[in-house]
Amino acid sequence: MAKKRKILITSALPYANGDIHLGHMVEHMITDFWARYQKLRGNECLAFCADDTHGAAIMIEARKKNVDPIHHIEETRKRHLKDFADFEIHYDHYSSTNSKANEEFCHKFYQALKDSQKITCKTMEQCYCPHDKMFLPDRFVKGTCPKCKTENQYGDNCDACGAVYDPTELINPSCALCGNKPIKKDSKHYFVDLKSYQEFLEAWVPKHVAPPVAKKLEEWFDSGLKDWCLTRDKPYFGFALPDDPEKFYYVWFDAPIGYLSTTHEWCEKNNRKVEEFWKDENAEIYHNIGKDIVYFHSLFWPAMLKTAGWKTPNYIFVHGMLTINGEKLSKSKGTFINASTYINHADPSYLRYYYACKLSNGIADLDLNLDDFITRVNSDLIGKVTNIASRGFQMLQKNFDGKLGSLGDDGKKLLAIARSKASIIENYYETRQFSKAIVEIRNIADLANKYFDDHSPWKLIKEDKEKTKEILTTILNLFRLICIYLKPVLPSYVKKVENLFGEKPYLWSDIESDIENIKTEKFSHLLTRLEKKKVMNIIEDSKEEQKKQEKKAVLNTETDQSKEITINDFSKVDLRVAKVIKAEQVEGADKLLKVLLDVGELGERTVFAGIKEAYAPEQLEGKFVALVANLKPRKMKFGVSEGMIMASGPGGKDVHLVSFDSGVKAGMKIN
Repeated sequence: MAKKRKILITSALPYANGDIHLGHMVEHMITDFWARYQKLRGNECLAFCADDTHGAAIMIEARKKNVDPIHHIEETRKRHLKDFADFEIHYDHYSSTNSKANEEFCHKFYQALKDSQKITCKTMEQCYCPHDKMFLPDRFVKGTCPKCKTENQYGDNCDACGAVYDPTELINPSCALCGNKPIKKDSKHYFVDLKSYQEFLEAWVPKHVAPPVAKKLEEWFDSGLKDWCLTRDKPYFGFALPDDPEKFYYVWFDAPIGYLSTTHEWCEKNNRKVEEFWKDENAEIYHNIGKDIVYFHSLFWPAMLKTAGWKTPNYIFVHGMLTINGEKLSKSKGTFINASTYINHADPSYLRYYYACKLSNGIADLDLNLDDFITRVNSDLIGKVTNIASRGFQMLQKNFDGKLGSLGDDGKKLLAIARSKASIIENYYETRQFSKAIVEIRNIADLANKYFDDHSPWKLIKEDKEKTKEILTTILNLFRLICIYLKPVLPSYVKKVENLFGEKPYLWSDIESDIENIKTEKFSHLLTRLEKKKVMNIIEDSKEEQKKQEKKAVLNTETDQSKEITINDFSKVDLRVAKVIKAEQVEGADKLLKVLLDVGELGERTVFAGIKEAYAPEQLEGKFVALVANLKPRKMKFGVSEGMIMASGPGGKDVHLVSFDSGVKAGMKIN
């Protein structure tokens, strides 16, 4: 008998500043499929996760809502836990990085780095926003990537080329809060001497990540690792340093430590020791993450663990991102789908099965093609797998009072073929090649359906009732076997099957057993077909949710801007009458129109206006509009916008341009 393994697997921690969407679910389903499989094999496998709760973004969002950051993260946590429960994602413990345990572990890691003389204090130049009176976190600076020159990138890394850089390196940076250009200002910070770990990490990385990931990390090794800043300035929501309360741990310092503190919390509740996992070389630790955060998990984290005296992970599983219909998730197209929106219309088993059909152990993106989603669920999960149960159980209950008979020789041979696939399916689950496992399972379903059709029990029952019972017994044993194979992917579906057969929760070892001469429970449908209308409703609801968010943002902005101003403040705004010369669609933009304006003595101006849903280009040509003429030009992805057209309304289709009486001329000042 194989030795029982002791395994710990984590998912990356969802940020507590938004809801769980279907993109997140790719990662959490990978973790769940794999952990459930390990438990099914009899291994001790603990799945841990937590909310990532710190950072300026949390503080700012709480401020917008006029609530305390702790209240904000607690409310987010409730929604996250509900989403995971709805999608049958099971974590043995789900914590928060804003826990006492995590703070204590952060201090221990910090002290270990200091004791090892890995921390230095030095002054660094940072982006500072004079308008908002704060040093800007990486994600609150946007600009052009210094490496590949892609516009509209965040201040820590580029989504287009994957480059990691300092916010001060961005070309044409702007504050993500107010849009103003930040200044550079000096501030004292604490740095980890990451370059001193280069030799260790160059040896460690190839053994603990997949070759394509290791190759990507070589780029950082080739350019030489740089000191890593582990602190941030006030104001900040997080843990202050024990010896410098003006500085706070950077979110990427305390977030991975959350893996360890979450383990500690579980151990405290279960009379275990955290050292059983994080210091025992026989224990296995795996991190499951997206390819966008490889840098932090594969370089900083192993270095920190090594210095603090903890075990490094056995392997880091890295997956791709989710696309829908071949494109990035889009709020305007309704494909940025929250988990809570999906669950209002469709069973989670559909999505769990489809993701399993598409998932490999590589870093390629997973595409949720909505037409394929409907087709595959209906043809495979319903038409092939569930159809076996529907036909078999209903005939058994109608003709034999639901009681199985004995297996014949041909049935035993068929089941032997299905069992012979166990080692292949085991390997695919173990190596996270879920799509290949599903292919093997689907082939068994094809075999069962062919056996059913070849023997035509609906005809045979008229001639040989006992043989019919034997065939149905074979069919339902095959279905039971298929369900054991599918249990990591479809836990609630298989639970219904266990109840139908009157059996205890299946283990992988149950593959070796048959069931004969038992009475089954009354059959009820396991899963119905996925209707296209339900999928379309998910999309429409997602669009509506986005419109609500936009209106809410407008109302928040209006509230922010409702403060009193002086006549001197107002006189700074140069409002002009402008005549639309030409308006046109902007390729790749969901809301913008490109508008060319005649502003009289000020000449012509090009403005990108978010009025596409309310006005067609031809409606605008020749129309007089109100223009903020002295607004600082804004460089956008599609070009430079040289002003702002005035309008009222919450946005979307409900937008109304300011209009004028007859007699106005282009360029006239509005007083």
